[in-house]
Amino acid sequence: MTAVAPDIEESWKLSLEDAFKKESFVSLKAFLQEEKKRYQIYPPGPKIFSAFNLTPITAVKVVLLGQDPYHGPGQAHGLAFSVQDGVPPPPSLQNIFKELKDDLDIPVPQTGNLEPWAKQGVLLLNATLTVRKGEAGSHQGKGWEEFTDQVIRTVSELRAGVIFLLWGKFAQQKEELIDTSKHFVLKAAHPSPFSAYRGFLGCRHFSQANEILRENGLGEIDWRL
Repeated sequence: MTAVAPDIEESWKLSLEDAFKKESFVSLKAFLQEEKKRYQIYPPGPKIFSAFNLTPITAVKVVLLGQDPYHGPGQAHGLAFSVQDGVPPPPSLQNIFKELKDDLDIPVPQTGNLEPWAKQGVLLLNATLTVRKGEAGSHQGKGWEEFTDQVIRTVSELRAGVIFLLWGKFAQQKEELIDTSKHFVLKAAHPSPFSAYRGFLGCRHFSQANEILRENGLGEIDWRL
C-alpha cells in the first residue's frame, strides 16, 4: 500500500508529511480498512481528523490531551472529551463543566460539543483516534499512538508558547515529547469520577491558561459553549 495523506487540513498535511509516510501509519490504514469490514468504528470516517481540521497548527494555543474516543453510539466526533450535539455529556465531561463553573463561573452548558473551543485554537487531541463500537481501547497499540506522539512533537517544534493541559497519568507521560523551555505545561488528575476529586476539581486550569495567553499578548479562550 502506498502512503497517501488523509483528508486533513493543509497546514497539518504539510507539517506531518513524514508521519504519513511511515510504515506504522501505512499499516494503521490497512488495519482500519479491515476493521471497517467487520465492525462499526467510531468516530465516522470523515470526523476522524476533526481536531486537525478545526484547529490548524498555525492556530494552536492550547493542547488538551485525551486517550480514546468514546465508544457509544453518536458520541465520538474526533475531538477529545467532546460529544455531538444532543448527546448527554459523559461523566468526565460533566466534571470538566463543574470545574469551569467553579473556576470561571461559567454556567453548565446545554451541549457537550466542544467545537467552539477547537475553533479558537484548542487542539482536542486523543492519543488514539478510532475505536470499535462498545469496545474501549480496542484500537490502542495499532499505530495511532506513534502518529499522535509525532503530532505533539511537531507542535512542540514548530510553535512556541503553547499551553499543554495534561490531565491524568497517561497524558502526563507525554510531557517528555514537549520542549518545556518554550511551552507551558499544566498538570492535574484526570476528570474521570475515579480521580477528579484527587486534584482535577480545583485545578483552575481554564483561568490559568487564559492568564498565560493574556500575559503573552495572545487572545484568551472563551470557554463558554
